[in-house]
Amino acid sequence: MSASQEALLSASQSPAWTKRPANLARALTGELVERIVRGVHPPGTPLPPEPALCETFSVSRTVVREAVKVLQEKGLVQVRQGSGTIVTAPTEWNMLDELVLGATIAQDDGIGVLDDLVVTRRLLESDMAHVAARVAGAETIDRLHALVDRMDELVGDPVAYADFDRAFHDTIMQSSGNRIARAVVRSLESQVINTARYMGRTERALCVASNLGHRRVYERIAARDPRGASEAMFTHITEAWLVRRSSPSEAARLQR
Repeated sequence: MSASQEALLSASQSPAWTKRPANLARALTGELVERIVRGVHPPGTPLPPEPALCETFSVSRTVVREAVKVLQEKGLVQVRQGSGTIVTAPTEWNMLDELVLGATIAQDDGIGVLDDLVVTRRLLESDMAHVAARVAGAETIDRLHALVDRMDELVGDPVAYADFDRAFHDTIMQSSGNRIARAVVRSLESQVINTARYMGRTERALCVASNLGHRRVYERIAARDPRGASEAMFTHITEAWLVRRSSPSEAARLQR
């Protein structure tokens, strides 16, 4: 038995999904994504051959081939003639893919991936705030005002506050008209919105401080100040993350 086969067989017992046949290809894909990200199959090494995968997961060759095809689309493997299916370097992975990003965040022992996520979100939302300050109509500005006022009332209820927080940011993103940037931010946030490492502390004083940042963004948009709105959003996202951030390591990735 090859080393790659042994790695797969020794990683764990057969997952529970193998006993539930619905959409086996999707389930096998998720399992292999997690194992690749976790390093069970390191970059540059081949995945076990089809017969080994079929035997380990009790699936057909068709299911294995479908799963490998999806792994290729996600950038996790390359099929090389004569070499088999080779795991690619992390630099080749599609980090906007739901499965890849989710597995990477789960596997990250530190907080570097979350720092990178915040930097990306900060860049895109700052630009969208800049645009919103130029194009937002009276209805949008009134809605932002109402959201900020309502969040002032909800600082003692972090769960409800978080819902209005997301609505505030999404209103600005929608106002900018940049559907691609909004989709990227929403995709990134969907992977971390319920994780303790990203949400961090939620006490009342932190909600109060956070909403001061929201109010500065709203005021700059209402004043038709694109540069001020962009800077206010940049500062707000940075400061809010630094407060929530649980790692003692330096936030070098956030420095500009």
